Amino acid sequence: MQRIEDWVAERCPEREAMMRAPANLAEKLATFTDRFAPRTVATYNGNDVMVAKLEGPFHWHKHDDTDDFFLVLTGTLDIELRDRTVTLNQGEVFVVPKGVEHRPVARGEVHILLIEPTGTPNTGDKATAAARILA
Repeated sequence: MQRIEDWVAERCPEREAMMRAPANLAEKLATFTDRFAPRTVATYNGNDVMVAKLEGPFHWHKHDDTDDFFLVLTGTLDIELRDRTVTLNQGEVFVVPKGVEHRPVARGEVHILLIEPTGTPNTGDKATAAARILA
């Protein structure tokens, strides 16, 4: 039987490299300027751990099959829900339950860490989702 590490290395050498060394989130964030375009910094158990830069409002969306995990690294992020707004400051985390419409709104530039199943579209719709990019 083939080890999972060997299987990953054969199919995606970049992901294999991510699993062998620590990821410095500040360094990863410094490599890009795009907004609302998450970069995968690690994977585990079928999930992508990603960093992203946000500024201003995203659009309303929902994820029918998974919760949406937000951890604010720097800045202040409002997560608008249809019935309330949740404000996250540096070091705070919030999980939007699956199926709940939400809209992230960044107050200035915000850096976040996201965790979601590999292949989950950031917009809730594969047709409009940002491509997954390895950091």
